[in-house]
Amino acid sequence: MVEEKARFGTVEEYLQSLPESARAVLEEVRRAIRNAAPEAEEVISYQIPAFKFHGMLIYYSAYTQHVSLSFPAFEVFEVFKKEFAPYEVSKSTIRFKLDETMPLDLIRRIVAFRLKENLEKENAKPKRKT
Repeated sequence: MVEEKARFGTVEEYLQSLPESARAVLEEVRRAIRNAAPEAEEVISYQIPAFKFHGMLIYYSAYTQHVSLSFPAFEVFEVFKKEFAPYEVSKSTIRFKLDETMPLDLIRRIVAFRLKENLEKENAKPKRKT
């Protein structure tokens, strides 16, 4: 019999599904993102928590041994390339080990960069005539 994968309707449901150690770390990350983007809307997307502000801003999630941050834009990887060097990085995700101190300042700076990107993208769109 195949187990049905959990489906989350809210970020709180997602967080409650985590072991306490992972939940505590992810709450830290969540606060850092919220502090950097207080006007962003928190949502569940692809069954993980995310923040939206003029488009998707950042996805964040916890696993057995790491926390992941994922971005819908790739420029962040070029801008923060040197600072990402100590971490595991893939095409659209950076992973931080759960048993290490979370780089909260780096996370806040990434979010600030993503806010700027999304606003620039939004402002570059042609304005609709009313």
